[in-house]
Amino acid sequence: MPWQNVPRANFMFLHAARMQAHYATQWLARAARAYIAEQPNDWHTNLGWDDAFGGLVTHPLPDGSRLGLRISDLTLAFLDQHPHELALDGRAEAEVLTWLRGHVSARNLVSGKLDAPLPYTLPDHALALGGRYSLDEYGDAFKVLSTWYANAHAALSAAQRHLASKKLKAPVVRCWPHHFDLDTLVELGRGRTMGLGYCPGDEFCDEPYFYTSMVPEPSIPKLPLLPAMAHWHTYKFLAALAPAHKIVASHDQGDYVKQFLDVSVSAALNALR
Repeated sequence: MPWQNVPRANFMFLHAARMQAHYATQWLARAARAYIAEQPNDWHTNLGWDDAFGGLVTHPLPDGSRLGLRISDLTLAFLDQHPHELALDGRAEAEVLTWLRGHVSARNLVSGKLDAPLPYTLPDHALALGGRYSLDEYGDAFKVLSTWYANAHAALSAAQRHLASKKLKAPVVRCWPHHFDLDTLVELGRGRTMGLGYCPGDEFCDEPYFYTSMVPEPSIPKLPLLPAMAHWHTYKFLAALAPAHKIVASHDQGDYVKQFLDVSVSAALNALR
């Protein structure tokens, strides 16, 4: 899928949209934990990006359907021959749970499994205290957020395919509900890994960004220089990072991201030798 030009956005609105979408994504995570056979490293809980749907989707549930979240209008949907949707705008979490319980029961699944607590905490938000999802006050922020995910999935998937063609162990790009990021974790052997990913924003960088991380982390003095498009993030974790404000200001956004991934992957591979 070709890169879709991302407009300059109000990052405060994008932050608000991201927080609501992050919470909404946990319904997919709960369904996956409840009804999909457990796999190592929580692989059964990760999510794929579906361009046709415009959102994140689970692995298949026992009846073959998938639960998805369309990000542009924050809508949950069971995807099968007879799709059912729930627009989250104006609804509280308790209402979403009631809707999901009804639909999983109709699919002969035990609805009470949706009540199991998540094994991680989320950032604080009014939704956790009974607040309601709200789209109207944030303009096109949800559409912009959706565009970022679509672009990131395409860019990272292209990089993943290139690495796989070089016989590196690069799994398909997936979204991890805990951090709401997309990534492919490349295994390099002898305990070394390189992560290529996209994050919609977090406590370290409150805007979307692409990153390339390394384990084990090399010492900072040995890190290679990066071009102006990126920088080394060193607080709490080490990664080459390209933030949204630089990407949207570039002449060719898609080429900018490709260059970042090319340069940062080369730097990471050299650092991990």
